[in-house]
Amino acid sequence: MKNNLSIVLLMGIALSTTSCASMFTGTKDKITFNSSPEGAKVFHKGVEKCITPCTAEISRALSKQTVTFEKEGFNTKEVKLTKTFNPVTLLNILFGGAIGVGIDAATGSLTKYSPKKYDVELEAQSTELK
Repeated sequence: MKNNLSIVLLMGIALSTTSCASMFTGTKDKITFNSSPEGAKVFHKGVEKCITPCTAEISRALSKQTVTFEKEGFNTKEVKLTKTFNPVTLLNILFGGAIGVGIDAATGSLTKYSPKKYDVELEAQSTELK
C-alpha cells in the first residue's frame, strides 16, 4: 500500500512539472496537401516541404501559420492553417503544472492543426499581351 501511494505521488509530481501536450502529442502535425493541378511546391516558413499531392510535418506554433503553393504558370496561393485547442493541455492545467503549460505554449503544443487536409485550386496566370 505504501509503495502504491509513493508511485501515485511520484507520478503526480512528474505530470505537474512536464509538458503533457508536447510529450503526448508532439510538436508537429502531419498535414496532407492537394492542389489542382497537381505538382505544386508547398512552402512553410520559406522552406519547401513537398510537392502535391503530399503529406508533410508542420511544426506547431501559437502564431499565425501559412503555407504557400507555387507552380510554374500559375498564381502563387497562400493558405492560412487553422488550429484548435489541444485538449491534452488540460492535463497540465488540472495537475497544476505551470511549467508544463509554459513549455506547451513555447512549443505551440497548446494547439493542433485542424483540418489535417487542404485542397487548393490554383489559378492559371494571365496570358494577356500588352
